[in-house]
Amino acid sequence: MNRFRLLSACLVLILALLACAFGPTTQNPTPDVNAIVQQTMAALTASAPLASATVEPLDEGILPHALYFLAPDAAGISQIFRLAKDAKTRSQVTFEPAEVKSYDVNWNDGRVVYISNNQMLIIKWDGSGRQLLLDGGAPDVNNPFLNTIQSVAWSPDGQTIAYGYQGLNLYATATGISNRVLENQLRDMGGGFILPEEMYFPDSFSPDGTKILLTLGYYEGASAAIYYPSSKSLVRLSGGEGALICCGEENWSADSSALYAANPQIGMYMPGLWRVDVSNGKVTTILPGDPGNNTFNFADEPLLGPDGQLYFFFANAPQSPEPPMRMPLQIVKSAPDGVTGRTVIIPTTFETMTESLWSPDASYVVVAIAQNDQTWQGGQLEYIALSGYARIVLAPFGRMLKWGP
Repeated sequence: MNRFRLLSACLVLILALLACAFGPTTQNPTPDVNAIVQQTMAALTASAPLASATVEPLDEGILPHALYFLAPDAAGISQIFRLAKDAKTRSQVTFEPAEVKSYDVNWNDGRVVYISNNQMLIIKWDGSGRQLLLDGGAPDVNNPFLNTIQSVAWSPDGQTIAYGYQGLNLYATATGISNRVLENQLRDMGGGFILPEEMYFPDSFSPDGTKILLTLGYYEGASAAIYYPSSKSLVRLSGGEGALICCGEENWSADSSALYAANPQIGMYMPGLWRVDVSNGKVTTILPGDPGNNTFNFADEPLLGPDGQLYFFFANAPQSPEPPMRMPLQIVKSAPDGVTGRTVIIPTTFETMTESLWSPDASYVVVAIAQNDQTWQGGQLEYIALSGYARIVLAPFGRMLKWGP
């Protein structure tokens, strides 16, 4: 996780939508995330593997599940790809004329729900059975957030698809009925000027399927909240001043009682590591960015493993007036407090990692390694085994990594 990647979700879902509505400002221009991705992905897919990784034979079924990710097709359009559990068989799932913006996988049958060309669609894991669920039409030129489909999340039991469209919606796969449970809060300022006060985008269901992690989008900035479908209640976050918790970067605990979030960079937010109690939204700081000893704590991609240990990427560095945009990180594990027994697991330092996906048992992690420090989304996909240490190339490029059956 990095500042650009964290904010890119907000940029794509919020700022890009608002730019058309509110016109130019006097602030510094926001990077065009989609343009950056388009420019870098095509080059990366043709690149040779990074020198730091090795290509080794993999045992059959080395991956616990199939790995899904976004990557460019032959025309440079972002599509969904699937890597089978043998870590060798790679197939293209979607063949859309426009980029896939968001997707999620049904853990029961491998179907994929996704957004492309402002449409929400379902397709089978092998690319067959393409089905249109919702057509949002051409986005409103002046207020594109009014009818843009933003993000999708599939419940663990496969019975419900949450999506953002004029609010938070729940689609029942058994009946095909969709209900809007939260309406976007908008203010009509007159003269065709509409101000979004709060918008709701689903990020993921909890492992037990009873809660939905949301991004709350505002005119400026974003936050997170937890929605309980059974009680139709929204739990907002409290505490953790300075914490960067938003945009779907959080990881659920296996028992669905907590979320873990981290930030490895200094910018508009402080770096650090945090835990969210989803029952009441209370944010607890595990590792403060500034521990008060003239150093900074940088953390990324935390996972509470089944062994009760907290696994994450970490670095502690002296305070500097000009800290690097990307802090080199190492994989560590510790007690849940982030400090007790903290040890470096493997010697590798990750300098250009843009995202990662842990195996459920925390025995290895799949990382996306950017080709250079100017690439902020995706990268070469590498398998990093924590026991016995192995670093193996899985694919030349991928982003938005997810497990599936």
